[in-house]
This record gives sequence, structure tokens and C-alpha cells, in this order.
Amino acid sequence: MTLKSIIPMKDISLKELLTFEKNFSNVTMAILTVALVAFFLAGAVMYFIDGHHAYNVSRTHPWGLIIAMYVFFVVSSTGLCIMSSIGHVFGIKEFEIIGKRAILGEIITISTGFIVIALEIGHPVTMIIYNILTPGFTSAIWWMGTLYGAYLVFIIFEFIFLVRENHKWSKFFGLGGLLVGLAAHSNLGAVFGFLIARPISNGVFFPIYFILSAMITGSYLLFLMYGFRYKMNFPKEVEIMLVKLAKILGLLLGILMFFEIWRMFTSIYGGMPGRAEVAWHVLGSSNFLIGEVLLGMVIPFIVILASKGKNIKGMVWASILGMVGIFFMRYDLVHDTQLMPLQTLKIREYQLPPTFIEYFPSFAEIGVSIGGIGVCLVMYYLADKLFNLDHN
Repeated sequence: MTLKSIIPMKDISLKELLTFEKNFSNVTMAILTVALVAFFLAGAVMYFIDGHHAYNVSRTHPWGLIIAMYVFFVVSSTGLCIMSSIGHVFGIKEFEIIGKRAILGEIITISTGFIVIALEIGHPVTMIIYNILTPGFTSAIWWMGTLYGAYLVFIIFEFIFLVRENHKWSKFFGLGGLLVGLAAHSNLGAVFGFLIARPISNGVFFPIYFILSAMITGSYLLFLMYGFRYKMNFPKEVEIMLVKLAKILGLLLGILMFFEIWRMFTSIYGGMPGRAEVAWHVLGSSNFLIGEVLLGMVIPFIVILASKGKNIKGMVWASILGMVGIFFMRYDLVHDTQLMPLQTLKIREYQLPPTFIEYFPSFAEIGVSIGGIGVCLVMYYLADKLFNLDHN
């Protein structure tokens, strides 16, 4: 039994695999991808030589940029899963065309997330072994890893059956992947929501917020994937789908902004120690105001509102800014959670008042994290060459 008998692939030579049309956008993407992969390899080599000493994480700030980038990739995967299910699982005709491309995107983004986090975990192989031998049923992180592993299996089978045009089983695995993905992703939000010692994160907000922001991320990625696929010259059916997607995205962005306003109000109200100070610090930071709010929410929302969702080319460009904003959302999520240091319980000894923890990622962290985008692009390029991802 060969791989082609399991999953249909194009008959393509190595030369054809590495050959592409030499236009400006393709050459630019090729150069950018090679640079990002080189960046990733440089960061990985530094990690293999020096271990965690290559990173700027510490006992007071144990989660760094790599954790944020892991969240970025798995959020992207879950978002594509939710948006692809609109057509593939729930049968909304206009969205059926995104099935193969979106599902492949799910597999690639979560695989990239696993690759990135493997360079943060000290012993990933040991982790997998003891994840099975000694399961931690009370641990949100154990459930996150287990559910995401099951999610990856579901979406791989979904893609295989979809490529084989077996819609009965692809829909079955698609529904399973959606349910497990939602459980995994809300559980990832609970990893932060369960942090009793970190008042800025603790609560019910993040499990819900993670699902909402995932749908927005998936929408941005679909605009980028189809904008690049058709070089801004969209067929009629794709244009119809993207206009409807823009309207859905506008609604989601409106809800997200509403969520963020009330998150900040409830964090500041009452001046709770360890919560209100951090919230005020976040509200004054450029990462939040420019990155999260302006790029991640306001500009795409204005583009949608001004054109009633019909400015598809504008939405592709706005989605680039949106994804930059999504990155800052993930980075701020991790960093802001650890801004206020934990205090020891001392009753006989004086200790200095807490000050905000400073953290800036090292070259190795930046290389592994940002370079992970290059790894993701390489996998997407190869898959696009090997499989027919357009709707039949």
C-alpha cells in the first residue's frame, strides 16, 4: 500500500515541486520564507547548544515569546476549523469552497505550533510518554495537550476523506474535529483563567475569548490565503464567499471590542491589588493600543463598515494588519499575565513593594517564534503543490 493509495496526490517531480511562477508576489514570498526559515534554524541551533539559557525567561517570568507563538498558531488552527465547518459540517453552500484549503491550513498551523513548543519544553519525548503513563486529570495543561493531540488526528482524517471525495466520513471527522477543537481551545483559555495567583487572568473571560478570537484569526487567514491564491482577481463564487465572510468578521470584531471594553472595566473597578495596576499599565501600552486595538480590531472593522463588507481587496490588506494585531494579542496575553511578580508570605521580615517585571525575548526566542512562520509557509507551499485544494 502506497501513500498515494491512501491520499490522492498530484504526480509531480522534484523540479516541478521547486518551480513557481516568477512574479513579484511569488518572489517576495519566496525570499521572505527562506529568510524566516534561516531565522528559525538559527534560533533552534542556539537552543540546542545552550538549552533554556538561550532564552530570556526566568523564574519570575517563566513564559516567554515562544509560549505566545504557540498560542498564536493553535488559535489560527482552531479558527480555520470553526470557519471551515460553516460549509463543510453545517452545509452553508457559499462556504463549501474553503473546505480543503482551510482544513489543510488547520493541520499545518497546529503542526507548526507543536514544532515551536517542542523547543520550549525541556523533554518533549518524555512529556508524551508520561502524558500517557501518568495522566494529570486535574491539570488544564494536560487536557490541553491531550485534546489537541486528538484534534490533530481528527482533522488529518477529515482532510484525507475530503481529498478522496468521501463526504460522509469527512463530515463525521469534521464534526469530531470541531467539537474536540472547541474543547481544546476553550481549555487553553482555561490554562490562563485558572491562574488564581494572577488576578489579571483569573476568571471566565479567557475560555470564551479564545473561541471568539480564534474565529477572527481564522477569518483573517482565509482572506490572506485566497488573496494570495487568486492574486486579488477573485472568481465570482470566491468573491461571494469573501463578502459574506467579511460581514461575519465585522460582527465578530464588534463583539470582541465589546468584550475588551468590559474586561478592562471589570479589571480596573474596585482597585483590586495585582489586577487594577496591571490593567492600567496595559491600557497605557503601545502593544495594546496600537497592536491589539488599532491593527487587530479597529482598522479591519472600519474597512468592513465603510464598504459593507464589499471591499475584498481592502480586507486582504487589512487582514495583514489584523494578523499583526493577533500576534500582539497573544504576546500581551502571556506577558501581561506575568507583569506583577508573585509575593512571598512574610510576617516577620520586611519586603520591598512589587514592581513590574521587565522582559524582552532573546534572539533565540525571536528566531524560533517568528521563524516558525517560515516553517508554516514552507509546509503550505509544498501541500499546495502536492494536493488539489480548490473546490471541485
